[in-house]
Amino acid sequence: MNQSPTAFPLDPRVAEDGAPEHDPRRRAVLRGAGALSLLPLLPALPLIANAGGASAATAGEPAFKHPGVLHTEEDFQRMRTQMKAGAQPWLDSWRELTGDAQSRPGSPISSQSVTRRGGEGQNFGTMVHEMNHAYELALRWKISGDLDCARDAMAVLNTWATTTKRIEGNADRFLAAGIYGYQWANTAEIMRTYEGWAAADVRQFQQWLLDVFVPLSRDFLLAHNGADITNYFANWDLCALCGLMAIGVFCDRRDLYDTALSYYQTGRGNGAALCCVYYVHPGYLGQWQESGRDQGHSTLGIALAGALCQIAWNQGDDLFGHLNNRLLAGAEYVALSNLADADGHRLHQLPFVPMTRFNSANGHPETATEVSGSPHRRHCWALIHNHYVNVKGLSAPWTTAMVAQLQPAPDGLDGDMPGFSRLTYSRQPGTPAAAPSGLEARVRAGQVVLSWWGTSAATGYVIKRGRSASGPFVAIGRATEPRTFTDEPGRGVWFYAVTAVTARGEGRPSNIARAATAGEVLLHLPLDGNARDAGGSGKTGQLAEGASWGAGRKAGRALALDGSAGHLVLPSGILQGVSDFTVALWVYWDQAADNTRIFDFGHDDVAYMALTPRHHDDHRMRFMITTMRWPSERIVATSGALPTGR
Repeated sequence: MNQSPTAFPLDPRVAEDGAPEHDPRRRAVLRGAGALSLLPLLPALPLIANAGGASAATAGEPAFKHPGVLHTEEDFQRMRTQMKAGAQPWLDSWRELTGDAQSRPGSPISSQSVTRRGGEGQNFGTMVHEMNHAYELALRWKISGDLDCARDAMAVLNTWATTTKRIEGNADRFLAAGIYGYQWANTAEIMRTYEGWAAADVRQFQQWLLDVFVPLSRDFLLAHNGADITNYFANWDLCALCGLMAIGVFCDRRDLYDTALSYYQTGRGNGAALCCVYYVHPGYLGQWQESGRDQGHSTLGIALAGALCQIAWNQGDDLFGHLNNRLLAGAEYVALSNLADADGHRLHQLPFVPMTRFNSANGHPETATEVSGSPHRRHCWALIHNHYVNVKGLSAPWTTAMVAQLQPAPDGLDGDMPGFSRLTYSRQPGTPAAAPSGLEARVRAGQVVLSWWGTSAATGYVIKRGRSASGPFVAIGRATEPRTFTDEPGRGVWFYAVTAVTARGEGRPSNIARAATAGEVLLHLPLDGNARDAGGSGKTGQLAEGASWGAGRKAGRALALDGSAGHLVLPSGILQGVSDFTVALWVYWDQAADNTRIFDFGHDDVAYMALTPRHHDDHRMRFMITTMRWPSERIVATSGALPTGR
């Protein structure tokens, strides 16, 4: 678990149904010189990683790469080369493209002053048709040099930029702004390399995107249509993120690009990486945020997240690798949910962490992966497969299997995403990863659960254990897929490595993972006027806002909190790689107020774990942990409140 305890810079608020929410600013007034220690606890509740990784771009960085939304000049050169060689699947996908009626030049152009999606008077089908028409024409021109296609694609872009003034409808208007905004920007980014598209017309199209699409997407991320931030499913956020990022690139607006990049990395809504894949099961199967809803929307989420990561990748930002390949973990889970036999029956039952999703009316409990809409055949897998397997050389068995199951079927456009992905994203297999990576060891109830990312060339893996990080390591087992192994080594500190077995034999070892099955102190803060780790690690807590040193039980000093915003900021990363642990401390509580906090771990009011001496619901001391806000909390409560005055 990569939890970094921080103070929450958020104001108290009340949910729409009137229930008080997790209030991160109210802190318990604590007296007492008790030392704060962290020790293993068996068993423990499942926890997931906090956001971390690549930082967002800044205005001082180099200009955007053009073309650089979903496709680059190198991508188009690869398509031309493979088609000239008659290679598959490029040639078949090209034939599908040129055989599609929407790719033919000379067709009349339809447009509208107002596009409506959702509610009465919907007419967004016209925009979808023309958007797809322009994209197919742009692809044909860029790959083959057909100038008739270029002129017609340009005409579609110019017509819509001068005709359509607004996007309207119910909440679905936000979906239209994001989904269509990023696809229009992608097509325009291809066409900006056409010398016949006048500079004034390019600027006009840029302004159209900024005036009609950006305000809706930006407003949705800020206000979520007036609802709670977790009211909307992941695909809503991801639509807006794709729109802002793609338009940011085409319009050379670094602020829009950075907004999307930062939100995906550290945002609070369901479109953020940590919320899209809100729980990771052993073997790096990442439970998708909409898996308990239906599979059509789950695959849409994969399509949108993949597009977002592809745009960032083309601009030099690796969102694919963010949070230890978190998107791949989610893609593998969704792919496995939709693999089917010849009769269309699902092949696998997946592990599922129950949750209660928040919406403005009530909590919606989900207890299993939803089967409705499965197996869903959305062509969202070529992008994921080719990046992780053929570019990075990782193993992605379930995504690869989905690509194989869909390979014979035509890959056209459906409005939710650009089509012909086998043409645009396919790559020849690259060099497999040199060794397994991301090896992680979690201690749970005395067992060590290992997970790792494999290599694309592996047929199996050898798991090895040692007493020292420098070895020697002894083979203790083998595994294939999923890439997980459970060991019961007994009490002690253990070190693990994994090697891949390929046609050439056994390869290099992975990173070394450490696991302690016996108790060990991770951090010891005396809190007697000193917040430095007594274990000598150099880690130190920091007094913040109303915190101070006051009278206490030990050495006459203790951490004193003011019951308002005062708190001690704990060192970041103290629970890195830890699954089972204990938080132990002395507390003197002199104010019996509801919803104060003895501790908070988390990064916002969406994902956190906290201990309150008296909860407002039942006036009992309560431990709470969630990754989906308070309706989805898992709770451990005592018979009453923490006593005061002692």
